Amino acid sequence: MSLVQFMSSWAADDKRTLLHFSKPTLVTFCQHVQVSDSDCEAGGLLLGSVHGAHMLIMQATVPTAWDKRFRYLFERMPFGHEAIALSRWTASQGTIRYLGEWHTHPEDHPHPSSLDRSEWNRLSAKRQDRRPTLAVIVGRNALYIELVPSLGQGLVFSPLE
Repeated sequence: MSLVQFMSSWAADDKRTLLHFSKPTLVTFCQHVQVSDSDCEAGGLLLGSVHGAHMLIMQATVPTAWDKRFRYLFERMPFGHEAIALSRWTASQGTIRYLGEWHTHPEDHPHPSSLDRSEWNRLSAKRQDRRPTLAVIVGRNALYIELVPSLGQGLVFSPLE
């Protein structure tokens, strides 16, 4: 899977929020694209820094042995992912933080399911910092990116050329 197909810089529909994926984050996405009919969904946390309304996504955690992975379902278990997030938070003195979640779909151009939406709203509602949750779905040919508040649909992002 080519890194070229996944753009690193994105803007929200309102053009007021920008985000940038680091190269290691895009590499993680590419390594887990569901190319064959037997590939299971993958996912993890998105870790990075916040700069006003903007975000730099520096790391995507990879699936652990405890996660539940099926063709059309990924359930992230806390083990492993949370330890990495806490370690990055501590080492960066609080500048690298949890921004959201990512997972794959076996679709060329992914779209969130009703289960995705309810999970994203649940994750947003329990955030102590009250920030919306960054949600990324990695498809075979594109990414779906949304900044999801605790209630309703959020800002959808498009790639910057």
